[in-house]
Amino acid sequence: MSSQTDRLERLITEENGGCCDADLEARLDTLRSHQSAAPSDLDADLRALKTLGNDTRYNIVRLLTAADGELCVCEINPVVDVSDSAISHALSDLLDAGLVTRRKDGTWRYYETTDRAEALLAALDETRGTDR
Repeated sequence: MSSQTDRLERLITEENGGCCDADLEARLDTLRSHQSAAPSDLDADLRALKTLGNDTRYNIVRLLTAADGELCVCEINPVVDVSDSAISHALSDLLDAGLVTRRKDGTWRYYETTDRAEALLAALDETRGTDR
């Protein structure tokens, strides 16, 4: 096949006592079927993970989740130890990534985590410190 599949061919040969092109293609088809079905799903997943990869955004999502409801920016501000503009930017990124929702009430803005954000944090909590 190619230099990219040489090692895979050797693995299949070792596992099965032999390998032909059909065996190699079958294994590759199986592996490819495990990839994300739609590129848009992959993009959304990576965006959510990248967004949570910043300590300010992560701390804001943790705070909102613990609040178990909406929080006004004025409630987030004194708890998260960064500038007003950093909080505003972080909330905008979280909103764009689909991890929080925003509701305006006059001059006040309220934020709340989405089910997706809560599920991601729950998965992290459930798997922290576990070995596979």
